Amino acid sequence: MTSPGGTDATGRRFSRRSVLGLAGAAAATGAAAGAGITLAAAHAGDEPQAEGGTGDAYAFTGAHQAGITTPAQDRLHMAAFDLTTTERADVVALLRAWTYAASRMTQGLPAGDFGPGSGPYDAPPDDTGEADGLPASGLTITFGFGPSLFRDADGRDRFGLAARRPALLEDLPHFPGDALEPGRTGGDLVVQACAHDPQVAVHAVRNLSRIAFGTAAVRWSQLGYGRTSSTSTSQATPRNLFGFKDGTANVKAEEADAVRDFVWVQPGDDPAAAWMAGGSYLVARRIRMMIETWDRAPLREQETIVGRTKTTGAPLSGGTEHTEPDFALAGRDGVPLVAEQSHVRLAHPSSNDGQRILRRGYNYTDGSDGLGRLDAGLFFVAFVRDPARQYVPMQNRLARDDLMSEYLRHTGSGLWAVPPGVPDGAALGGTDGAYVGQELFEG
Repeated sequence: MTSPGGTDATGRRFSRRSVLGLAGAAAATGAAAGAGITLAAAHAGDEPQAEGGTGDAYAFTGAHQAGITTPAQDRLHMAAFDLTTTERADVVALLRAWTYAASRMTQGLPAGDFGPGSGPYDAPPDDTGEADGLPASGLTITFGFGPSLFRDADGRDRFGLAARRPALLEDLPHFPGDALEPGRTGGDLVVQACAHDPQVAVHAVRNLSRIAFGTAAVRWSQLGYGRTSSTSTSQATPRNLFGFKDGTANVKAEEADAVRDFVWVQPGDDPAAAWMAGGSYLVARRIRMMIETWDRAPLREQETIVGRTKTTGAPLSGGTEHTEPDFALAGRDGVPLVAEQSHVRLAHPSSNDGQRILRRGYNYTDGSDGLGRLDAGLFFVAFVRDPARQYVPMQNRLARDDLMSEYLRHTGSGLWAVPPGVPDGAALGGTDGAYVGQELFEG
C-alpha cells in the first residue's frame, strides 16, 4: 500500500519516498523490532489534518484519535472483537501491534515492515497485499473498549480492569421496538476504519484481524457506504436511503465549543477513569429500513414523518436546510407545520435538554432477505461525551414516539469507550512503544 504524501510535524507536505526512507531506516537500525519507531507522518496539534483527496494521509497520533472529528470519509468498515485470551499481557501486546500497524496503514504503508511481497518466504506475509499500490485514501482507524472488557457476561474481571471502568460505560438499554441480534451486538473491542476507498478500509480491518489471531476474534463487522452525516462545515449534508437529508444539526468539527462540550471527555468527568480525558464514547446502531414499505408511502406522509422537504431538506416550517425549525408555527387548521411526532422535532436539541451529538453514520446494503426485500438501512455511529445524557434519553423518545419508527428495525447495538490518542512524537511498536489505551492498562 503506497501513498503520494502526508505532512511532517510542522504541517509541511512530505513525499512518499521520504516516508518509505524513514521506515526503511528505522527497520535497518532494528528500531521497529525493539523500542519502536516514530513516524514522521504525524501532524502536530490536537486534530489530525489532511487535504481533500484519496491520496492524503491523516496522522495517527495526536491528542485525540482520528476518525471522530475528521471530515467523514465515504466508506466504513467497522468490526467488533471478542478477546479469546485470559492474559492481560496478551491484550497489551495486541494493542501495541494494532497501534503500530494502524500508524503505518493510515500513512499508506503496509501493515508490517516487510510488506506483502517480502520477508521470510516460508512464512505468511505481514500484509495481505490487496491495497498494495493504492494511496492512503484518507484512512483513519479508531479503537474503542466495550463494557465486557472490564467485566464479562459472567461478571468476571478477566484483566484486572474493573476498577477503572468508566461509570458511563454500560451496555445500552433495550429500547422500545428493538429487535437486536446477539451476533450484531456488543464486543470487547471495536475498530472503526473509514476511508474514501472501500478496499483501503477493508484492508485495514482485515490486517488487524490477522494480527489478532489467537488473541481476539471478530464478533461482527459492518460495511458502510455513502456517509449519512457531515462532520465538517465544508461538507454538504448527504441523504439516507429514505432519500432525505440527514444530520443537518450534527456537531461540526469547526464548532470548537460544541466539540468540547458534547464530544470530548473532560478532565474531572470521571475521577475513577481519568484515562478517558480527551477520549469519547462511540454509539453504534444497525438500523434496518423497511425500504419497500417506505417507497409506497405518499410524499406528503414521508415529509410529515421526517419534518423536512424531500428536495431541499428545509424544515416544513419554511426557509432553507439550515433554517432553524419553527415548531410553534401552525397552518390554517391550527396544526403545527412540523408534526409533534416528526423525526426532526423529536431529535432536535430543543426536545433533548439542549444536548447534541456528533454523527458519523453510513448507509448499508447487505443483499436481500428470503422474501426478496432489501436488507438495507442506516449504520448509525455517533460520538458523545456523555451517552447517558446525550443519547439514551433521545433514543428512548424516538423509539417511543417517532412516526418513523414504523419503518425501522434496530438489529445491532453497542457502546464503547474511545480512549484519547497516542501522543505526537511517541515511539510506536516493539515491546515498549506507546499504544492506544496505554493509560488504562498502565496508568
